Amino acid sequence: MTIRLNPRKLLLSKWTALAPQNKEKHFIVVRVLEPEHPDAPITEVELEAVYSRRSRIIPWKTLTDATQWRQGWH
Repeated sequence: MTIRLNPRKLLLSKWTALAPQNKEKHFIVVRVLEPEHPDAPITEVELEAVYSRRSRIIPWKTLTDATQWRQGWH
């Protein structure tokens, strides 16, 4: 099952990793990476782990995979 998302509305959204690593289960989208060309689509977001404050950049479409991510904190 996939989730429909608008990448421009992901900023500050909360996510739960279904396979947590390093005690990092809950994440917040802290930045939506804007493409260099204004007409190009958004492809990536920056997630920050609540537990460790580590951040990583991922393709935003990864968040639509219900086997990896759940919207909100669970």
